[in-house]
Amino acid sequence: MSDPATYGIKTVLHPVADLAKAKAVYAALFGMNPQTDAPYYVGFDVAGLHVGLVPDGGPQGMASPVAYWDVPDIAAALAAVTAAGARVAEPVRDVGRGRLVATFTDVDGNVLGLIQDQ
Repeated sequence: MSDPATYGIKTVLHPVADLAKAKAVYAALFGMNPQTDAPYYVGFDVAGLHVGLVPDGGPQGMASPVAYWDVPDIAAALAAVTAAGARVAEPVRDVGRGRLVATFTDVDGNVLGLIQDQ
């Protein structure tokens, strides 16, 4: 049996206009304080899912939430989806602590993310 292409969705990022106000709402929803709390990103770990808040859509200017598929090899996954007709929206980049991310659009323009922890 070969290695899986994806381990599933483990990260969802939500663009927010006001990080402080959004943080309060999500903290109330989850019943906990964020594990990551910075001016550029707030992250909650909830039952195995990482929910992140990014001000003004983050560097990629997201207009709506983006689900990130956890993959063992981000370069191979991005190559496979683009060979199948997807378009790279944001190439692979290191966001710190060995975490690599990339986004792509499917054939209908939906934005999907890939994430690899090294």
